[in-house]
Amino acid sequence: MTATNDLDLKTRLRAAMTAAMKAREELALGALRQALSEVAVVETAGDEVAVLSDVQVLAVIAIEVRKHHETADAFDTADRPEQAARSRAEAAVLETYLPAALSDEALHRIISEEIAAATAAGAEGMKAMGRVVSAVRAKAGPAADGAKIAAAVKAALA
Repeated sequence: MTATNDLDLKTRLRAAMTAAMKAREELALGALRQALSEVAVVETAGDEVAVLSDVQVLAVIAIEVRKHHETADAFDTADRPEQAARSRAEAAVLETYLPAALSDEALHRIISEEIAAATAAGAEGMKAMGRVVSAVRAKAGPAADGAKIAAAVKAALA
């Protein structure tokens, strides 16, 4: 018998969805169904059906988590606290599948390294932003939010 961590991410999501179905956990079931649906959409979006790697599935889950948080913020603005709480709870279900977030100091260390590399290559100031952001995203992987990376790079270059 294999350990749960040895299974690919889609298989773990499907198993969690089945468990949520059996336990009648509507909140978790809805969040997991939606995430698996988005994975299927991405897999069938091109000319050929693709099988996503765990890293690509993580990227889809990260997008879904961000959507849930944005939806919760919109519900807060519309003074609908019950829906905002539900959306945040669904995000929390999906966040358990994401890797631990990169600490601020680790992110700033990577940004400093990449700014130094871009400066050595001749890019200076805000002209280096695109190069630095893409390099930091490549190093940080799914452990850091893209918007957070862009804001931190912009602040460091300013």
